[in-house]
Amino acid sequence: MEPPLIIDQNDSKWKLLSKVLNIFDTRSVKLVMARSGLKPLKQAGVYTKIVLIAMYFSLDISYVVRELNSREELRNFAGIVEVPRTATLYSFLSKFTAEQFVDMVLKVLNIICQNHNRDNTVIVDCTDISLDINWFRRRIRKSDLEDREFKWGYSPSKGYYIGMKLVLAISYPSLKPISFLIYEGSPGDAKIFDYIVKELIRRRALRKGNTLVLDKGFYSYRHYVEGIARFKIVPLIFPRKNFNLNRALGMLSYPLEVFNGKPAYVKEKKHFYNSLVLEFREKICRWKDFRPIRSIIEDIFKLAKNSFVFSRLHRYTMRSVEKTCALCVLLTGVVISLGINSKKDLQRLAER
Repeated sequence: MEPPLIIDQNDSKWKLLSKVLNIFDTRSVKLVMARSGLKPLKQAGVYTKIVLIAMYFSLDISYVVRELNSREELRNFAGIVEVPRTATLYSFLSKFTAEQFVDMVLKVLNIICQNHNRDNTVIVDCTDISLDINWFRRRIRKSDLEDREFKWGYSPSKGYYIGMKLVLAISYPSLKPISFLIYEGSPGDAKIFDYIVKELIRRRALRKGNTLVLDKGFYSYRHYVEGIARFKIVPLIFPRKNFNLNRALGMLSYPLEVFNGKPAYVKEKKHFYNSLVLEFREKICRWKDFRPIRSIIEDIFKLAKNSFVFSRLHRYTMRSVEKTCALCVLLTGVVISLGINSKKDLQRLAER
């Protein structure tokens, strides 16, 4: 039985939700939603609020709609005059592409996250997306999923599951979510390193000279070399026990493109390349100091999974999963922008 949505003005969680919903009544956010194609704007704002309320309390959208219809106080709290039918809400949301949702989410986060332009460090981590499929009831083989957009996967923390894999990138120290990617099944982290970096650069979430912090799952000497020479970033991938710094530095050399130009151009490019190598050497030697920084993204995943109905999704296509993930990233980013941006605060909210 679901708990009734009775407003408690003294409860910090309800106070936080009020601030989250108020953001979607601001002119700047409405303008972003309109430019992203979410029209008519009035309905888009109402439907977005309803979905976010459902995520915030880990409830079904249909239940939130029923609660809004039966509680005038809840409607006033959310700023919703007319409550739509559940079928109408789903029909409206299905008209828009996942790209429109992602575009809207990233632009809204750009507006509400303060001082994120000063960040020069990007933290990337992965987590599983389990779909609500009862594979104990019926045996599901790998061959049964060949034509489906979800696959068998494995997570060290939960074992085997059926679903997808989410890659999230946040900027530091603002903790603003700047991009996310979704893969079928559970591909190895090291195998998708190149694709992740190229996508982050294409989306302008990762820029030249930025430091990219990754855990040991992405470890590979080749990734150190390509990060510096090809992508022109500082790849701070946590090393394993057999890591040899001299070997990694010995594999580095000027890319050929450095020498394609006038002497002044060559000098400038060499200087930039050398600065990346020096920064990489300095940071990789004290990589343990970055453990607390990287661990923050784990607390963000915990918040999204435990609090924002992200543990077992009732979605079974890549398009629907991307939309749900986009809205979950939006809710998480808005909460972080409102001051829930320390490990203690994130853990406390996740456990409520």
